[in-house]
Amino acid sequence: MNSGKTVFSQLMDCLPSYEFRLCVDRYQGNYKMKSFSCWDQFLCLAFAQLTYRESLRDIETCLRAAGEKLYHMGIRGKVSRNTLAHANEVRDWRIYQDFAQVLIQNARELHQNDPLAVQLDQTAYALDSTVIDLCLSLFPWAKFRKRKGAVKLHTLLDLRASIPTAVIVTTGAVHDVNIMDELFWEPGSIYVMDRGYVDFSRLFRIHQDSAFFVTRAKKNFRFQRLYSHPVDKATGLRCDQTVSLCGFYAQKDYPEKLRRVRYFDQQTNKALVFLTNNFTLPPLTIAQLYRCR
Repeated sequence: MNSGKTVFSQLMDCLPSYEFRLCVDRYQGNYKMKSFSCWDQFLCLAFAQLTYRESLRDIETCLRAAGEKLYHMGIRGKVSRNTLAHANEVRDWRIYQDFAQVLIQNARELHQNDPLAVQLDQTAYALDSTVIDLCLSLFPWAKFRKRKGAVKLHTLLDLRASIPTAVIVTTGAVHDVNIMDELFWEPGSIYVMDRGYVDFSRLFRIHQDSAFFVTRAKKNFRFQRLYSHPVDKATGLRCDQTVSLCGFYAQKDYPEKLRRVRYFDQQTNKALVFLTNNFTLPPLTIAQLYRCR
């Protein structure tokens, strides 16, 4: 019989409990608390996440089945469905948001020297979203289409550590480009995104914040070629151009020059066209950065 710590307790020992207490005190999470603390709530939710529990009743049943081990797992309060549901409803969600940011920062520091698929000194991020289907009758606020409900998960991912640095949940009807208004662009970093984020006024805001972007051009992209630079076509590159936008509104939204890189991907047998405001990286690195996402 194993007389040591449970695996769950060993995992929770890796978390900075002092930082969690600071987050709780910041929002008075344990105010008028009797027996079920914020730490107990966090442990229950962490256990549910690690063991793939599907409901509050499922969490309660699983934890009560191991009732004699709860103390050794760090859970001091009595676990019940009503208690957990009430804690999820009334306690400030910002406690766990701030604690998540602490964990993200710690994880990024641990992986800051991990190798990336391309030779890059800057921090590279990938911005993307995914749609999670919901039942419209149970979640009427999450209207996506006429008879379909959904939420959209927008994620900013650190490519070096594969760690999400920002997660924003919206209804499924929110377009991807709207999330760009809520993000802080880190100077010197590179943001890789697909064609759904092509909005020249928002891309120019990234440029003004001294950050860089790499995205794909849409099929109706109109431009004027200013300069062409030599490329090695044996690597899949077809052209490396400095261009300016055509059209009154496009030039008004993005008055600066852009870099256009055309690349033929032999794996997918497709020709890809990339747009970026970075004129120093090799063109092949631009193409490989997009593949990293």
